Amino acid sequence: MENARKVVGVGESVLDILFRNGQPVAAVPGGSSFNSIISVGRAGVPCTFVGYTGADIVGRQTVDFLQANGVGTEHFQLREGEKSAISLAFLGENCDANYLFYKTPPHIASSWTLPEMKRGDVLLYGSHYSVCAGMRPLIKQLQERAAQADAVVYYDLNFRRNHQDERESLMPAILENFRQSTIVRGSADDFEVLFASRDARYIYNMYISQYCPLLICTAGAGQIMVCTPVGCIDFQAPPIDNVVSTVGAGDSFNAGFACAIVWEGIMPEDLSHAGRDTWQRLVDTACRFAGETCRSTENYISPLFP
Repeated sequence: MENARKVVGVGESVLDILFRNGQPVAAVPGGSSFNSIISVGRAGVPCTFVGYTGADIVGRQTVDFLQANGVGTEHFQLREGEKSAISLAFLGENCDANYLFYKTPPHIASSWTLPEMKRGDVLLYGSHYSVCAGMRPLIKQLQERAAQADAVVYYDLNFRRNHQDERESLMPAILENFRQSTIVRGSADDFEVLFASRDARYIYNMYISQYCPLLICTAGAGQIMVCTPVGCIDFQAPPIDNVVSTVGAGDSFNAGFACAIVWEGIMPEDLSHAGRDTWQRLVDTACRFAGETCRSTENYISPLFP
């Protein structure tokens, strides 16, 4: 397994407390890239997570949870004197969620170790964590390592309305992430907040293609569009039955896509000229992961998911 390809996730760690009809129904470790890496670990793909949390009971449980799900924690810090972040997720009628966050702004420590990467590994990152000033030095170091190793760099934009007032100040970092990534993935909601449009073709041509050659745009239960230098391909997201919560669905989509890249033996240069059949297989796997996550109050695929 030493030479096996792996997925490196980087992001925040949050304890998600889910509410339905005003009452708490579950408490699970979360965070966008955190959710993704748990699904990757549960799928049996080698992986590690770069991040930190407080050295409190929540933090210790978070480390135990990562390790129990096959995720390496050698680059995950427990910080003395800091409190673990908490989020309250209020589930609506359609099982989507509105959030309240209780956390301090992310920031790097004076000492930090980073994983080595090799050709074909996948770096999975995104959200506000990847563009905020406190984490930019860490993100840039990981991007440099990924570029030197010829890894696949998968950037999930995940830009929400609660950060809309920071759009102008964060745009340089967002564009730099576009430039440093192999694939940019965003939802139609993300692009509406950032660029006032939900049209994936327009977004790709106007804002993405000059920085990154590949875009995946999702729209919940609607259409999925993959845009490449040779054109855009449409896919329809499959229907999902028995939906319990959509929290973590997009994160598991990312995990499924990363796992599919590893399972299919796809290297960075393969993606630029992949045909519809290849993209169909990658998207199908990503959608299966997302659909599985929607069927429970957890933010990731089931440990028993095939």
